[in-house]
Amino acid sequence: MGSVKDLEVIEEPSKDEKGIGRFHFSDRYSVFDWGEMPDHIENKGKSLCIMGAYFFEKLEKIGINTHYQGVLDRKGRKTSLNQVNSPPKTMEVDLVRVIEPEFKNSKYNYSVFDGLKRSEKGNFLIPLEIIYRNGLPKGSSVFRRLKNGKMTLEDFGLSKQPKPGQNLKEPIFDVSTKLEKRDRYIKWDKAQEIASLTDSEVNEIKNTLNIVNQTITEEAKKVGLKNEDGKIELAFDENRDIMVVDVVGTLDECRFTYDNIQVSKQIAREHYKNTEWHKKVKEAKKEANREGKKNWKELCFQEPKEMDKELKDIISKVYMSSANEFTDKEFFDTPPLKEVLKKYLNYKEE
Repeated sequence: MGSVKDLEVIEEPSKDEKGIGRFHFSDRYSVFDWGEMPDHIENKGKSLCIMGAYFFEKLEKIGINTHYQGVLDRKGRKTSLNQVNSPPKTMEVDLVRVIEPEFKNSKYNYSVFDGLKRSEKGNFLIPLEIIYRNGLPKGSSVFRRLKNGKMTLEDFGLSKQPKPGQNLKEPIFDVSTKLEKRDRYIKWDKAQEIASLTDSEVNEIKNTLNIVNQTITEEAKKVGLKNEDGKIELAFDENRDIMVVDVVGTLDECRFTYDNIQVSKQIAREHYKNTEWHKKVKEAKKEANREGKKNWKELCFQEPKEMDKELKDIISKVYMSSANEFTDKEFFDTPPLKEVLKKYLNYKEE
C-alpha cells in the first residue's frame, strides 16, 4: 500500500526475471511527504490511471522501454486504454525488485548498489527520482535551494537569479533520492555515485528524461496547459536496460499551469502551506535532521485537518477534466477544465 495507490503482486520479481503486478489507484492523496491525508478526492484514482496509461502508451509507440502492460476493463481483462469506455482504476505492470539502502549511524549506505552492479545485471529500481524543470513557478524548490546555498546558479545551468514564473530556455534536469524516509535533492555526481551508474547510463537516463519531457509538453500544449516540471522513476530490466516505471504524466507527477493557475497536486499543497500543521511538519523534519532520526513523523504531534467540501469538489473536477481533455475522451461527466479553473479562482478570492 502506497500513499495514493496499492500494489497487488501477481508474480514476484527475481534477480533474473521481472514479476507481474497491478496498481490499484485510490482517491487518497499525500502532500509534504505525510502519506495518506484524512480525506479523499473523488475519482482522483481513476483520473491518475487514465493519464498514466495514456502517456505510457504514447512512450511505447516512440520506442521508450516501460513496465506498462495495460489497464483492466470492467470485466478484469487486460487491454489498452482506447479499448475501454468506462474509467479504469487498475493498471497492470512488470515488476522489478526494490532494494533499499541500509540506514545506519544516521546515514544511508548505498554500497548494495555497487555490489549489484558487479554481481548481477539488473531487474531492480534505480534509487533516484529524475526531475525535469521547464519553468520555475511559484513554490518551485529551486528558489529555496538557491537561497539556502545548497545549490548554485551554475549547478542549475543558470546565469542569473531566476524569478517565480520564469520560463527556461533549456530544461533543468534535477535529481533526488527515492528510497529514503525523506527524499533529498542531490547533485548528479552524487546520484551517479550512490546508484553505481556508469557515465553512459547517466547519459541514457537524461536522454530518456528529455524524451518523456518533450512528449508530455507537446500533449499538454494541445489542451492549453504548460508543463512546468515533473518527475519520472526508472529501473534496470533484466538486461540492465533503462525502463520507465511507476507512472508518468499525471497531475501528481507533473506540475501543469494554465495562465499561471496551478493544475496539479500543487492546489492541495497551496491549501495546506499556511496551516499550523504544515509549520509542525517543517519543524519535525528539521529536528529529525538534527538528531539523525529516520522517521520525522514520530516528531510531529499534530494531524492535518480535512479540506472543506467545496475545495475537494474543485480538485476532483480538475483531475477528471484533465483526464478527459488529455485523452480527448469523455470518461467523466464534468465541466471543461477552463470552467473548473475559473471556479477555483473564485474560491481563492472569497
